[in-house]
Amino acid sequence: MPDVGQPAQNGAPVDLVAWSCPLPLRDSPTVVMGHGGGGALSAELVEHLFLPAFGAQGELRDSAVVDVGSMRVAFSTDSYVVRPLFFPGGSIGDLAVNGTVNDLAMSGAEPLYLSTAFILEEGTPLADLGRVATALGGAARAAGVHLVTGDTKVVDAGHGDGVYVNTAGIGLVRPGSDIRPGRARPGDVVLVSGDLGRHGVAVLSCREGLEFGTAVESDTAALHGLVCAMLDTGADVHALRDPTRGGLAASLNEIGTAAGVGVEIVERQIPVPAEGADACAILGLDPLYVANEGRLVAMVPPVDADRVLEAMRAHPLGTGAAVIGRVTGEHPGMVVARTGLGATRVVDLPVGEQLPRIC
Repeated sequence: MPDVGQPAQNGAPVDLVAWSCPLPLRDSPTVVMGHGGGGALSAELVEHLFLPAFGAQGELRDSAVVDVGSMRVAFSTDSYVVRPLFFPGGSIGDLAVNGTVNDLAMSGAEPLYLSTAFILEEGTPLADLGRVATALGGAARAAGVHLVTGDTKVVDAGHGDGVYVNTAGIGLVRPGSDIRPGRARPGDVVLVSGDLGRHGVAVLSCREGLEFGTAVESDTAALHGLVCAMLDTGADVHALRDPTRGGLAASLNEIGTAAGVGVEIVERQIPVPAEGADACAILGLDPLYVANEGRLVAMVPPVDADRVLEAMRAHPLGTGAAVIGRVTGEHPGMVVARTGLGATRVVDLPVGEQLPRIC
């Protein structure tokens, strides 16, 4: 490769400005798809652009917990731009409800009320919009939350992607609970509620028309009932995350960074469905980075681990719960995995995103 500013073999100067890279540059002057992937680019965008602009301080969480009189209220908002609108096991409608409900649940809150806003592209079939709205309403009723306000906007044809949905939610935090990433402690046991990677593979297979020999359905579900069952044990649950964008890898890295601890996981103990593992192998994906929409990861003290795991497995959404590792005081902010061959590898925060437009 010729040096910068030196002529190439054909005598023409090398113009680095015109070069492109398969991965988004970390110092890109424009927004790239990776900024929405839940990885390092997303974190940098929040840390270096949004937080300074807003003057915000404090620990970043799935939902903010604020004091309102004598009550502790959790508040969260999220936007959904998944493509296609309908995929095996779900749609953008139920995804919008379940995602916001889960963000509230990860703070130990009982979700109560949701708002919903639709951004519609001109020309979108009303039949499709009706299906989305029906799925959204059905998911809210199933989760026991009330849709109390909303908004609708329409953009010109070609300036949207059919339907985008925003939901915001509020809920009440259980008295006495303090669940946040910064509370993870060395010695904590790392639990997951079930197998990983279903949602990302389901969306990708539908989007690209891929077949893997068997149907892979999204795991989209509202998790507040499962969290309630875990807390009913009386355990001091330290941290909860739903591993959506960036998958389990992003969630563990975020917790490790927030708490200043390391995380060690054992690959053979991580449940991955056979069809999901096969799909990832074919596509060159790591299941640890694939999005989930109905799973959670928890950090709990060793003394509480067995009873929390038992409660999880007794709940319909936690039958596949498993212990996958431990929190350590070594290598703060770093996640490492022990492979099946006995070696270890670093599970870093993804830079961009493996699968765009997953949620």
